[in-house]
Amino acid sequence: SEMDFVASPEQNIDKNVCIVGSELVENYTVYIIEMKVGDHRWTTKHRYSDFYDLHEKLTSQKKIDKHLLPPKKIIGKNSKSLVEKRQKELEVYLQTLLSRFPVTAPKVLSIFLHFHLYEINGITATLAEDLFHRGEQLLVAGEVFVLRPLQLYAITQQLKIAKPTCANGDAKTDLGHILDFACRLKYLKVPGTKGFVGTSNIEEQTLPFDLSVFKSLLQIEISDCISGQLKGLPLLKPSLATLSIHHSAASMKEILVPEAAEFAQWEPEGVDIDRSVTAIIPTWQMLTTLDMSCNSICYIDESVKLIPEVEFLDLSHNELSLVENLQHLYNLVHLDLSYNKLTVLEGVHTKLGNIKTLNLAGNQLETLCGLSKLYSLVNLDLSSNRLAQLDEIKHIGTLPCLEKLSLASNPVCIIPDYRTRVLAQFWDRAGEVSLDGTVTTEKELDTVEVLKAIQKAKEAKDRMANNEKKQAEGGPKSSSSSCSLAAPPSSSPPLSCSVSSSQGNHVCIRLLGGGTCSFVRITKGFFFPKSCNSVVIFLFFSWFYCKEDQESCTNSLFTPVLPFCYVSYTTTNLDFITQLSALICQADRDRKTSRQTRTTCLGMNDQGSPDSGGSYFEMGLDTSNEIMGCLSASTVQDKELEDTERGNVHINMIMWSHCITLGPDIGLSQKLSCLVATDCFLVVFHTCSKELPSSIQELMDSLEIGLMVPYSDIESFQFDIPDTCVSLKVRFCEAQWYFFSDGQNLKELHRHVDLLVEKTNSEHMTGPSNIQLFIQQFLNSWEVEEHCGVKSGYLAHVLNHATLFTSRQDITKKPRQCSIPPDVLSSLHENQTFIPLILFLTPRHLCVLKVDFVALGSNAITEGNHLRSWSRLNRIPLASILLNPKHGCTGQSNAITHHFCDDHVLELMAGHEYLVVVFALPNDKFLFLRQFSQFRATLRDIKTIAVWQTSKCHLKVKSMQYHLLDKTPLSSFCKPHLALSLLYPGETLLQQLSEQNQCPSHLFLSASLHYLSSLRGEELIHFFHDNIAEVENEELKHILWTSVLFYKSPDVELTACVMLSTKTVYFILNDVASTLKHKATDFLISFCFAMKLNELQTVNVGLFDQYFRVVGPSAEHIISCLTRDSYSTHHFLQHLMTVLSLLEKVPSPEPSDQDFYTQFGKKSTGKMENYELVHSSKVKFVYPSEEEIGDLTFIVAERKGPQGSSHSFNILFYVLVFQVQSPSIGHSAEKQHLLYAKTLVLTSTDIFLLDEDYISYPLPEFAKEPPQRDKYRLTDARRIRDLDRVLMGYQTYPQALTLVFDDVPGPDLLCHLTMDHFADKLERGERTQTNGGAESEVQWCIFVPSADSRERLISLLARQWEALCSRELPVELTG
Repeated sequence: SEMDFVASPEQNIDKNVCIVGSELVENYTVYIIEMKVGDHRWTTKHRYSDFYDLHEKLTSQKKIDKHLLPPKKIIGKNSKSLVEKRQKELEVYLQTLLSRFPVTAPKVLSIFLHFHLYEINGITATLAEDLFHRGEQLLVAGEVFVLRPLQLYAITQQLKIAKPTCANGDAKTDLGHILDFACRLKYLKVPGTKGFVGTSNIEEQTLPFDLSVFKSLLQIEISDCISGQLKGLPLLKPSLATLSIHHSAASMKEILVPEAAEFAQWEPEGVDIDRSVTAIIPTWQMLTTLDMSCNSICYIDESVKLIPEVEFLDLSHNELSLVENLQHLYNLVHLDLSYNKLTVLEGVHTKLGNIKTLNLAGNQLETLCGLSKLYSLVNLDLSSNRLAQLDEIKHIGTLPCLEKLSLASNPVCIIPDYRTRVLAQFWDRAGEVSLDGTVTTEKELDTVEVLKAIQKAKEAKDRMANNEKKQAEGGPKSSSSSCSLAAPPSSSPPLSCSVSSSQGNHVCIRLLGGGTCSFVRITKGFFFPKSCNSVVIFLFFSWFYCKEDQESCTNSLFTPVLPFCYVSYTTTNLDFITQLSALICQADRDRKTSRQTRTTCLGMNDQGSPDSGGSYFEMGLDTSNEIMGCLSASTVQDKELEDTERGNVHINMIMWSHCITLGPDIGLSQKLSCLVATDCFLVVFHTCSKELPSSIQELMDSLEIGLMVPYSDIESFQFDIPDTCVSLKVRFCEAQWYFFSDGQNLKELHRHVDLLVEKTNSEHMTGPSNIQLFIQQFLNSWEVEEHCGVKSGYLAHVLNHATLFTSRQDITKKPRQCSIPPDVLSSLHENQTFIPLILFLTPRHLCVLKVDFVALGSNAITEGNHLRSWSRLNRIPLASILLNPKHGCTGQSNAITHHFCDDHVLELMAGHEYLVVVFALPNDKFLFLRQFSQFRATLRDIKTIAVWQTSKCHLKVKSMQYHLLDKTPLSSFCKPHLALSLLYPGETLLQQLSEQNQCPSHLFLSASLHYLSSLRGEELIHFFHDNIAEVENEELKHILWTSVLFYKSPDVELTACVMLSTKTVYFILNDVASTLKHKATDFLISFCFAMKLNELQTVNVGLFDQYFRVVGPSAEHIISCLTRDSYSTHHFLQHLMTVLSLLEKVPSPEPSDQDFYTQFGKKSTGKMENYELVHSSKVKFVYPSEEEIGDLTFIVAERKGPQGSSHSFNILFYVLVFQVQSPSIGHSAEKQHLLYAKTLVLTSTDIFLLDEDYISYPLPEFAKEPPQRDKYRLTDARRIRDLDRVLMGYQTYPQALTLVFDDVPGPDLLCHLTMDHFADKLERGERTQTNGGAESEVQWCIFVPSADSRERLISLLARQWEALCSRELPVELTG
């Protein structure tokens, strides 16, 4: 029944309503209604039509007087007099309604007056009804449930009122639904608010509420609530494992020992008491995680005695100045004290004995002497402190277990060679320490060895000096030698210890004892000079060389990329634009003193040195017609020239970009450019610095003007690639510039320049208006696809990963043979730079646009010779592309590992080829990844997956986004969060998944599936999340190994591992069906088909649960799973129904006279009608009907003929089996048994073998004609009485049954003639002659995959044979 009423407030609470005013909104009047219930009041607004609708419902439901509401007015309805009159009448109307219903108000009236938002009865009634429908589902899902303090306050107040829990008679609003849900809830979040709630005067943080109704809570998070208002929190001690309190407490005692406010002298339970106490307080026995970050806690008080089991303690963002009382936490492993007021740490090892992770970031520490004895410490974060001396690192340099150290944002970071000098403090463990999130490289390790050698030499020299001093003094006076790793004094012999970028990957060490040089090899790979944020990526190819081979050197291939820090220098940076303006003015003054009368195009060389004549256009001011002067400049430009003379230039726009310059004489040049648009000039600055500027002054020193041209001399400034590339052509100059930048910046600059360029000069050929049209012009008409969501292109260098680790000679002279099309890879220019490509993402393809810039620059650039004429587009299916194939595999020698790579470098696999993509612009990588993930998730194709097959690499994977209650917290320092279920993956689930991940012996496995079947426990979970899962928060629930059939290819039966998650059903397929050519790679390639659960429509279950078919929205989404095992089928469907129950389904519109929730919101999984179970998620589970059994019975009866008795047609058993064909004679060693899928049917008197179509029936809705094959096709039939014996064992095929029949003609001779005489040899049983040929035998070699089905078949055969032949069936065991 519908909820017609909600309980009204108690009669002893004043309840008043009045209309306090009105306001005109558009063309109608809104009346402001104020409700007062006790001390709480709120306002709501309604127009007259809302009152009218309310009155219509009340008159129809509650028989309210129709004339009670003021009548409608058509003319003058917004007049002041009418509004005031109607306001009074409507107020009387509402007061009459409240007096008419003093005890229970109608639901429509309660919603109209917002009782369900602000009044305790309305709040609890609404919550109870919601939990009546969704409570069971929420509890099963194990998700975090959110209750606001106002809701908890309402529940608390309701429990204090002496009245029935269902006073209004509606069972759905019974308070018992809330109490039942609260007793079983495990995860709760209480987010409070500061200020008033909605339009009311209610302040949530001041409302008291009681938490004692929650009996099973494992985890609770409370924020923005006053701790004094929390009641019943200690009653959660028996079950609570994680407690999070934010913005709510001034001390730990308020939360952990609220009883301390009443009992001053207290002690925890179970300790020896040596003083008088007033209370014994029970401990929090189950609490392992306490998060009290973001509060106002000033000190760690003695209340920590009550939490002895805590392993994770977060006290960050408080006001702590001392570390104390933590010695009571014997199990503490992870401690976060970041962003407090700690200045000194003395003897913390006495309080933190077993600590592994310690976060001290954001404090005021100047010394680390207190950390020297934390011998179990693994992770230490000291970032954003006041550490200025390298000597402080010595205190932690001897910690034996330290692996991760963060010192970022400390004064010590500005010391030259900061990383290597810090790592040198760890001596032999330097290679094991990750500093500031970056793994120590071999180059840094070699530098550390240099520093060690320097230090040892210095110590030796000091000892010698001391000995000489002692001898000179003649006394035994001793002096201690320094152990510092600082640089030697200037008096020391010069040491060659250069590790600059110019030396490539080699470190030269001159030993103190002689003059020879030895060279240390550095690992090949990416190198970033000096600092990690370099402007230029160098690809180094190094090898060993010795003294005799001095001419050998390191070859480098470099290409400029634009770091993110440059983008911050825009027009919003006043210092930057001021210095830019001064630089432009200086360039103009240099131009006037050079006495040149025409503009010369200079600076096109790669170096851009001023010695070559400058790298910019010099502007002449005379009026000669030969030069690029300002003849056509407007008044604004003349004013700008005057401003330039005065040293003042107004800068309108700044855009950082990647610039490619082309010309017939100068060839190709690539530089990082800054385009500056003033009122008169367009100025292009270049930077070739290989170091990031640490200040604006360093940036200005690295900038050189490459072009300075007035707008009147711009011939064209157009989009050659929409939203991606703008080309610039200047009059009287054969060079052309191409600028690549962010699409929005390009549009704004193009729009700005177009307004200033004169119409006569802006006539140029325009390209396509958007990316879709641009891509379509490269495609044939039948290749065009829907390009919705396609954004601007990405400038990038696509490199073959294998060539990154070979010498340059091998690249240029002997290129490695590979199957990668050359149009997909970046070309290597003669000046040792890679020429970038442009990448586009469409919903189904990665488009690679290769522009032949070299050919374009060597030809005269005319109107018909534009960028698109020298371009070629290649498309790679998204389904065959994998990002970061080595994801989670650390420790690889050739892996690209550097946090600079996080911004620019992406590894991917296209088919079987391993590529590296280097994005030239900042943010492009992250935009590419986001768009790629969106498009690939929507693909309905079979997608490629790859597994890195290096031994044990899968064990080193990134930390998962879940937290185990029953395990030690993860090594990475992270706070517990409430977004995921804390029970995933529990020990029980891990054990179940490991047991399910065992492939049946008869299924053929490729290398990738064989590897997958070997995974167990957490390895399996990691594999799923790293290689299969498409959504971060989905959880693996079930695994099934089976054979599958696709509707599009019904004759190909594939082995598949079916992984059921909370979002999708994944089919990991055997890769033998792939048309891709296999080659020797480091990856195992497989293929995955994903069917999202929200797209699942129907599940068809086969006879006797031998198989099932899942049906999605199209023909590609119809897959049959031939489990050949009723238990596996039933188990999978049971898990599928459970997972479907967790999906949030939007209910379809229902007629008003039906209650949708009554039909589908019950606790049952669905409704069964006509062999169809309609699940609550709207998925239909269709089971075999009597008609299907009748069809099979009819086929059996038809073959038997009319002489058979009716009872002999009853089907006793139906099972999917394999018919085994033995290898040919003479090839038994080379050829394996062949298995042919069959359906075996057993009746009372006969046994049949059939070919069955498992995929086409029942017909899908889109099928327009019947399939070409019948569902059943009988291939062989035998009488049970003709069965001679049954052979069991391993002789023919492991665990196969050989049914030996006497080939005796019976009454059904016609049946044998039609089926056997004209059948193929394969379809007939194997015949053997005995007794000199008088009789022959027919053998059926049958393999039944399911052990239960095999035993049942033998049992039924023996029973029927004994009933027909009056003796036991002979069963023989073979070896």
